[in-house]
Amino acid sequence: MVDVTAGRLVATAAHPTTVDTDVLDGVDALLKDAGPVEEVRCCSSAGGGLRLAVVGYEALVSAEAAHRVALSAGARVVHVAAGRLDPAGVAALKADRPDVLLLVGGTDGGDAEVLRHNAERLARSGPRVPVVVAGNADARDEVVARLHKLTVIATGNVLPRIGTLDPQPARAAIREVFLRHVIGGKRLSKGPRFARLVRAATPDAVLTGVEVLADDHEGDLLVVDVGGATTDVYSALTPDESVAVAGTLWRSRTVEGDLGVRWSAPGVVAAARAEKLPVDEARAEDLARGGHDGALGYAAVAATVAVRRHARSGRDLRDVRLVVGSGGVFRHASRARALGALEATVHDHAGGWALPRAPLITVDADYVLAPAGLLADDHRDAAAALLRAHLHVR
Repeated sequence: MVDVTAGRLVATAAHPTTVDTDVLDGVDALLKDAGPVEEVRCCSSAGGGLRLAVVGYEALVSAEAAHRVALSAGARVVHVAAGRLDPAGVAALKADRPDVLLLVGGTDGGDAEVLRHNAERLARSGPRVPVVVAGNADARDEVVARLHKLTVIATGNVLPRIGTLDPQPARAAIREVFLRHVIGGKRLSKGPRFARLVRAATPDAVLTGVEVLADDHEGDLLVVDVGGATTDVYSALTPDESVAVAGTLWRSRTVEGDLGVRWSAPGVVAAARAEKLPVDEARAEDLARGGHDGALGYAAVAATVAVRRHARSGRDLRDVRLVVGSGGVFRHASRARALGALEATVHDHAGGWALPRAPLITVDADYVLAPAGLLADDHRDAAAALLRAHLHVR
């Protein structure tokens, strides 16, 4: 509960999962205890998150650019295809069961033949899911016409020019698809109220919170969110004049679906072996069954591997001045132990990436990043004040 006039956190509460009944049962129980509130805003991972497939033109350019945009939108990318789709490619796409397709291809005014071909193939035999079209603007109307039997949202090209990445229109369109077409389809709640309350996918809300924090904070920042199934890394960096051919997303998110402290604990063991990091392998099965012993140690390894991967994808983290740890495993540990686990990540001298020089490290102990993201559109000052106060950042 937030006082948006003062940007003050009034109260927080939690409730056991109600996955066996209705997702709103827990929300309603909390609201009953909280008393009157003016407005309720929710974010949701929607029963496993938004499963998104990317169909692009050329793997090293438009497909890669679209993949980065999808991750920034809070989606879990389950399939990436590049080039002309053939029957085998369509079969592989359908086998990965996406909730949404992101169809891209070519710069504005460039070659649109592959984009047209893929639209035709998807219309004829692709998965029956909504399609976000974010490719060559000159071919947009024709592509939308070919996809007329599907739900289509057309938006700006993710790569209008070589070296120029424009993620925001596609990110907004993916969010719209998530809210209108995915939330209700997950059958998490009876009736339409849940869909009306949800404003964003949870990772998208967190990224918006990160963006608010970046705007309010001097210098680059890094957020590591360790969950039970995935570890997400968010970064907000100062733009560099030299950019890759697919463009650079200076505020971005990467998702490591094999790293987590519950269901993905065995993945942490496998990643630790590959990265030559020490981990107590005997704890993995107990954690996967819901145990707690050793979770913080697994979180430290998951965070280290995830940040290594994030940095190796072309992000220069040397100027990061603020590192924030998020996720229940950090929130429920003592502050000293949580900070110690994060210290191991930012002092990872064997990781092959350039370390931050002298970052401040803190923990999102009150879980304010996602709420700040939900408030950002119309209460941005309150969102910024909330983050400053609870992340201990001036």
